[in-house]
Amino acid sequence: MAVEDAGLDTFPKLLLHHAKQRGGRPAIREKSRGIWRTMTWGDLAGEVTALAGALSARGLQRGMHVALVGDNRPRLYAAMCAAQWLGAVAVPLYQDAGAEEMAVPIQRSSATHVFAENQEQVDKLLEILPKCPSVRCIVYDEDRGMRHYKHPQLASYADLVEEGRSLATSKREHLLAEALRGGGPDPASLFFTSGTTGPAKGVVLTHASLIDRARVSVAAESLNDRDIVMAYLPPGWVGQNLFGYAQSLVAGYCFCCPESSETMLSDMREMGPTYFLAPPRVLEALLTQVTLRVEDAGGISQALYRRAMALARRVGARILSGEPVGLGDRLGYWIYNLLIYGPLRDVLGMSRVRAAYAAGDAIEPELLLFFRSIGVNLKQLYGSTETGVFVAMQRDGEVRPDTVGPAAPGVELKISAQREILVRSAGLFKEYHHDRAATVQAHNAEGWFRTGDAGSLDQDGHLRVIDRMTNLGTLSDGSPYSPRLLENKLKFLPYIKEAVAFGDGRDRVCVLVDIDFAVVSKWADRRSISYTGHADLASLPEIYELIAEGVGEVNAGLAQDAGLAKTQIHRFLILHKELDADDGLLTRTGTLRRGVIAERFRPLVDAMYEGRASVHFGFDASADVRISDAKTFTPLAAQKVA
Repeated sequence: MAVEDAGLDTFPKLLLHHAKQRGGRPAIREKSRGIWRTMTWGDLAGEVTALAGALSARGLQRGMHVALVGDNRPRLYAAMCAAQWLGAVAVPLYQDAGAEEMAVPIQRSSATHVFAENQEQVDKLLEILPKCPSVRCIVYDEDRGMRHYKHPQLASYADLVEEGRSLATSKREHLLAEALRGGGPDPASLFFTSGTTGPAKGVVLTHASLIDRARVSVAAESLNDRDIVMAYLPPGWVGQNLFGYAQSLVAGYCFCCPESSETMLSDMREMGPTYFLAPPRVLEALLTQVTLRVEDAGGISQALYRRAMALARRVGARILSGEPVGLGDRLGYWIYNLLIYGPLRDVLGMSRVRAAYAAGDAIEPELLLFFRSIGVNLKQLYGSTETGVFVAMQRDGEVRPDTVGPAAPGVELKISAQREILVRSAGLFKEYHHDRAATVQAHNAEGWFRTGDAGSLDQDGHLRVIDRMTNLGTLSDGSPYSPRLLENKLKFLPYIKEAVAFGDGRDRVCVLVDIDFAVVSKWADRRSISYTGHADLASLPEIYELIAEGVGEVNAGLAQDAGLAKTQIHRFLILHKELDADDGLLTRTGTLRRGVIAERFRPLVDAMYEGRASVHFGFDASADVRISDAKTFTPLAAQKVA
C-alpha cells in the first residue's frame, strides 16, 4: 500500500511523501562549527525510519509520550517525527528551564523516553530522574563530556540510529504498517502553556489540527519547497513547532538551525530566509540593534538615516501595501532604499523575506510600522496554543496597525457579551491532558473555545485584541485600563526592555521599568557617566531623567486619545535587577507573570502609590530605590473645551 493511498494526514506520512517527491532537496540545514550541513528529505526519512525502528525495539508504543529538550537541531525534529511514526506523542520542552521546572511536564505526561541535546540537559534529567519513574530511556545527541556517564537509562543518538539501521530489513514492513496506521485524529504533540495567569496546562494537539493550520498558512503565503525559514525560537513553543516543523512538512520547504543565539543574525544573512516568524520581543531587540548602530555612526550618517526614516514613516508602509504615492516621494524612497533601507534589511537578515509575522504577544503599532516602512512585509498573527496559532491573520494590502486582521480560513470568530474572543476551528486542541474539567470549562455551551482574551470585531471583520481578560480593569474613577497597551508603548522606547503597569482600582497608573542594560550603558558611556554594574546604573539620576523623558513622550501621545488620556503614567521607578524567567517573573516565552511580579514587588508598588520618594528594597542586596514623578498632559478633549 502506498503512503498516498492512506492520505497525507500525519507528519510521518508527509515525510515519506516528500522523500519520494523531492528526496534530493534540502529539508533541514544546521550550522555547526561555522559550516552549514544539509540533510535532504531522503536523508531525513532514512534517519527517522531508523530511529523509529530502534525506539520500537526499546519499547516505545502507541499512546506513550516522548519528551524532547534542546535547541533547534535536525536530530531533535527527527526524533519528534520518529515518535509520531510509532503513534507516540511528542512533548517539546523549553531548553532553558531548570531541572525542577522540567520535571513537571515529564511527570504529568508520564514520558517514557527523553531526547536531550547535550550534557547540560542530561544533567538536569538525571537530577530529577528519581521523581520521574516513568522515564526508561534518555537519548543524548552530543557526546562531549558524556564518556564517563554509566547510567543504564542513557543511550547515544548515534548508537540508536545505528541500531535502527541494523533492524531496517527485518522491521521494514512492520514500520511501514505503523506509519500508515496513524491518522489525523491521533494526538501528535503535547505542549505546555506558558503559565502566564496560573499553572501551565498540557495542550493536546492532533495531527489533523496542526496540519489544518499549516495548510491554511501555506496557502495564504503561497509557500513552496523553495522557501527558507529560520528555526531559532524555543522548540517548546507551539509557534516554532508550526513554522519549523508542521509547515515545513506540508510545504516541503527547508528550515535552518543557527549555530547559536549569538550567531543568529549573521546566520540569517547567510541563509536569507523568505518566511519569518518573530515575537514582538525579538523585533524589539532587532530595533534596539539598529538604534545602537545608528548612535555609533557619524553625524552625517545619522542625519541621512533620520531623513530617510522620516520619509519611510510617511510613505514606506503605503508603498509596501501598493497604495498610490506621489512620484517625488516614490523616487526619494527608491534612492533611500539603495542607500539605507536595503542595507538595513540586509543587516537584519531580512533582505529576501517575502512574508513575516509577529505573533505570541501584542505588538506596538509603531514597531510594526517601522519594519513595514523599510520594506519588510511584517504582518500580525493572532492565536494561542489551544487554537493552533492561526486564528486571525493580516493579508497583503490590508495591514492595519490596530488590528490583527480577519479570521483565518476555516476559523469562526465571535465576541461574547463580556468582550471575550471566542473561536471555533478545525485547528482547535483536542483536550487538556488529563484535565477533563478544564477542557469542559474552556468551552461554552455552543462549543466555542474561550480564548481568555478581550477584543472586538470592526465592520470589516478585522479583529482587535485588547488584552487578557484577567488584565482588564478600571481606574478608581471608572476609566477603562489595559496594562499591556501602556507597556508596549513604553517598550518601543529603545532604553526600556520591560515595563509593568499598575492601575486597576487605583486613582492613577504607576509603572515598574526594567531598562535595557546594553543600550543604556552605551548611552552612559558616550556621556562619560561612570557606574559599577546594572544596579548602580539603574539608580543614577541621569538615567531617571532619560526614562522620564521617554515616559513623557508616551504620556503626550496618550493625552491625544480620549479613551487613553486618563491612563497616563504618573509615577515610575527603575528596577535594580532585570526581570528574568529563571526568577519566575517571566514565562519561558518572555511574557510577564503579573501575579508573581505584583507579589514580589509589592513594597515598591505600594511606595509609588503612597507618594514616597524612595523605598528600601532587597534585590540581590538591599538598596534604596528611587521613585520619580512623570510629566503628564492635559487631555486633548479638555484642551479643546478650554
